[in-house]
Amino acid sequence: MSLRSLFEWVDALPSSIALRESLYGYPALLTTHVVSMCLFAGLVVMMDLRLLGVGNPQVPFTQVQKRFFPWQMFGFAVNLVTGLVLLYSQPMRYYGKVLFWTKFALMALAGVNAVYFHLSTYPSVTAWDTDVVLPSRARMAGFLSLALWAGVVVFGRLTAYNWLTYE
Repeated sequence: MSLRSLFEWVDALPSSIALRESLYGYPALLTTHVVSMCLFAGLVVMMDLRLLGVGNPQVPFTQVQKRFFPWQMFGFAVNLVTGLVLLYSQPMRYYGKVLFWTKFALMALAGVNAVYFHLSTYPSVTAWDTDVVLPSRARMAGFLSLALWAGVVVFGRLTAYNWLTYE
């Protein structure tokens, strides 16, 4: 079964049709997706600005992470679930959109950046936790995270428009 066949099959499911045609369900889902994105992205920006030495330089990085990370993960989880349900509700709307797939690629790269940071740079946090200017690897992780998540938001928003499609 090809990816297109899978998307077409899901698009024809009664529950997919009911959700996309729902007077209140779809708008509520979309609103929840946007609000959870704001929560997640806002906290990511605050943590990344600390990595760059711009935001809250007097607060140890571990304290910033301790306060923000649980809320980031909550925002991410809600955003992930609502995003998947939005995709389920209109798979053929997104299938041929280059911008949608670009958003997915940027999310994957942002995930790789976060995992790399936590495996390679974060283990030495005790050596640089209270520094105003953090190590270059931490700053680079913060910069990449800001750029990649900003791209996710931009391409996600642009996905709503019907230009730049392929078949």
